[in-house]
Amino acid sequence: MSIIPNILFAILLIVGIGYFAKNVKKLVRNIKLGQDVDVSDHTSQRWKNMAMIALGQSKMVKRPIAGFLHIVVYVGFVIINIEVLEIIIDGLFGTHRIFSSIGSLYGVLIGTFEILAFLVLVSVIIFWIRRNVIKLQRFWKSEMKGWPKHDGNIILYIEMVLMVLFLVMNATDAHFQAMNNGNVISQFIAPLFSTLSETTLHIIERSAWWLHIIGILAFLNYLYYSKHLHILLAFPNTYYGKVRPKGQLDNLEAVTKEVMLMMDPNADPFAAPAESEAEEDISKFGASDVQDLNWVQLLNAYTCTECGRCTSECPANQTGKKLSPRKIMMDTRDRLEEVGKNIDANNGVFNDDGKQLLGDYITNEELWACTSCNACVEACPISIDPLSIIIDMRRYLVMEQSAAPVELNNMMTNIENNGAPWPYNQMDRLNWKDE
Repeated sequence: MSIIPNILFAILLIVGIGYFAKNVKKLVRNIKLGQDVDVSDHTSQRWKNMAMIALGQSKMVKRPIAGFLHIVVYVGFVIINIEVLEIIIDGLFGTHRIFSSIGSLYGVLIGTFEILAFLVLVSVIIFWIRRNVIKLQRFWKSEMKGWPKHDGNIILYIEMVLMVLFLVMNATDAHFQAMNNGNVISQFIAPLFSTLSETTLHIIERSAWWLHIIGILAFLNYLYYSKHLHILLAFPNTYYGKVRPKGQLDNLEAVTKEVMLMMDPNADPFAAPAESEAEEDISKFGASDVQDLNWVQLLNAYTCTECGRCTSECPANQTGKKLSPRKIMMDTRDRLEEVGKNIDANNGVFNDDGKQLLGDYITNEELWACTSCNACVEACPISIDPLSIIIDMRRYLVMEQSAAPVELNNMMTNIENNGAPWPYNQMDRLNWKDE
């Protein structure tokens, strides 16, 4: 028996997994460009969130049709890819359906795989129709033009092809069909090839087998460049997701200390801080570029599925404002990728390119359109928090550039002078009762 196919398969496997590992290393490097943040609290709640949201798809089914179809595709892909283990063993050692030796259980497994493959194929076709024929509004927003639009369709086409190849591989495997055990779906496809010779059937079966494994490795490596990276990142993202009440915003520790000092009547404003209480080194208030965000926010950006649920729930977007929470996440990821490529091109060092996330990607108008209602956070099926990025960039505008809108500046001035947002002296607050 020739070992050339086995050698070629081993080379293909090593190259495919090696390139994937290289991209994973780059992904981790980019995420670590973010500021450190402590997410070691509420461990049990985090594990529960990951189990319920990432594994259990609990937030997906809030929209029943899309949720059910997504679960079918998700479960189908996870279970069907168990067969990849058999393909790898067959490819490396020159065997054929090595697991068929387990008897009737093999038929049950392959039969289950075939049913799931058919259901995945149907679900993906429905997804394609929803996206390209029905044209659901959230898939046709301005940020979904160009690559994001094509990416969604490419993924659907890949999934269709992989499922068809799997079924054709089984339908043209004369030995498998002769077993009459597990060919639940492929038995209906097999008659299409009944007029072909045994040699031709073998060629088709081998071609489908090779294309199937090549397609899986190609899909694996395509993930890094696609919104479908969430297949891998949804689990860590839901684990590290926000566990505090959604309306609770974080505060800068240095600013909090200053405010508490101002409000403490017994504090000496001129006293030097104790050596044990060294001041936090704040180089910048808020965020103007991706390196100013924390690593969980950057993980959020890479995990975004571009499903548009956040934008479809955003009241600012619904009323025609420029803000789209999905675009915030997409812009953050695009800028992070640009920074990563800059580092790669300069031997591991970032050279200032004269651009930043604020201004070049996200405008002030978008940031100030946000009502901070948390609708986007609630809608996201995998615990992404666009609001935290918006708040950090607003913080930079206010505290570093004094670039808040006039109305907000007036309000803050009134609070400082009058103790209330309104331009009335504190002594006149109760005048209304005499009217």
